[in-house]
Amino acid sequence: MLDRLPHVLLRLEGLAVAAAAIALYFHEDFGWILFVALILAPDLSFAGYAFGPKAGAIAYDAVHTEIFPVALGTLGILAGSSGATKVALIWLAHIGADRLSGYGLKYPTAFKDTHLSRV
Repeated sequence: MLDRLPHVLLRLEGLAVAAAAIALYFHEDFGWILFVALILAPDLSFAGYAFGPKAGAIAYDAVHTEIFPVALGTLGILAGSSGATKVALIWLAHIGADRLSGYGLKYPTAFKDTHLSRV
């Protein structure tokens, strides 16, 4: 069991991020339409794999790290921009759901090589 603990904790972190982002999004009454329209938008970064695994990993990881949506959400809150806050929460919900599903940041060797496991 202990050898699987990091794997389980990383997936639970994904669940926590996704659940918190979704709860905050709907607590603010932002509505379903934008959420549904954008929830899969980060997966457009898969297009980078058309240029090889290294370019694909860079494109995917740039869009699937929590750094940018956290920064965007922080700026959105500080600036009073509900648009930025909406996009950031949707983005975080997507990343959290990916982590919960076992999709992690990619290594340049192959799409299936992630920081969580081999998918």
